[in-house]
Amino acid sequence: MIEVKNISQSYGKNAGETLTNISLTVREKTITALVGANGAGKSTLLSVMTNLLPAKKGSVSINGTDVRKIKTAQVARQIAFLKQTHQLSIKITVQDLVEYGRFPHCGGRLKDADHEKVAECIKYMDLGDLAEKYLDEISGGQRQRAFIAMILAQDTPYIFLDEPLNNLDIKYSVEMMKIVQKLVEQLGKTIVVVLHDINFAAAYAGHIVAMKDGRIYKEGTPAEVITPEVLNPVFDHNFHIADHDGKKVCLYYDDNAAGE
Repeated sequence: MIEVKNISQSYGKNAGETLTNISLTVREKTITALVGANGAGKSTLLSVMTNLLPAKKGSVSINGTDVRKIKTAQVARQIAFLKQTHQLSIKITVQDLVEYGRFPHCGGRLKDADHEKVAECIKYMDLGDLAEKYLDEISGGQRQRAFIAMILAQDTPYIFLDEPLNNLDIKYSVEMMKIVQKLVEQLGKTIVVVLHDINFAAAYAGHIVAMKDGRIYKEGTPAEVITPEVLNPVFDHNFHIADHDGKKVCLYYDDNAAGE
């Protein structure tokens, strides 16, 4: 279990707080979506939770142990984190990329068990025909699946994804969210994901955390969070919410512009 208690964070002595007094318990074996406007602190919170950015105040614990007291390699065996920007300047194949996921376990010296895990993840993500392709030779959707295969090879119970739908079209965005859903339902993963599209959060997440100005404004089920009372102040926009097949759907149009 991952618990965040009274976390505050800032980037400089004279800078304002990016995160203020945040407490959160990550729901096990479900998708937790972080939503909010740009600058709300979503990506910063992910970095603090993985100890990539140590908190100024408060604590993050994994199974009751403060993350600051856990060795980096051990944290990497518990949490896999795919950041929003993961461009590589070197020319590598899909196979090479997925092998990087085994580093916390083998230090770069892959043994038979590591090769088996890599092959398993490539197969699971349906990348067999692309394993020897270079990343710059495949589509954006295929490349994102390769990065997911890499973090699967890391073999952690927790997976953090920072805007995994960035630069993907609708087809590949839906495909990616279905993959994330499968990781929970088939593999029992616990996933925390930053999403900009509220409708994807409403459709796929079991728990939603709405953030505003570095604080948690509201958290709960999609039914509890996907409401005008929550979303309007969080995004400074008037939302229209509809129901479809038991799911909440946000309509983004502006009443004032409807007749123009």
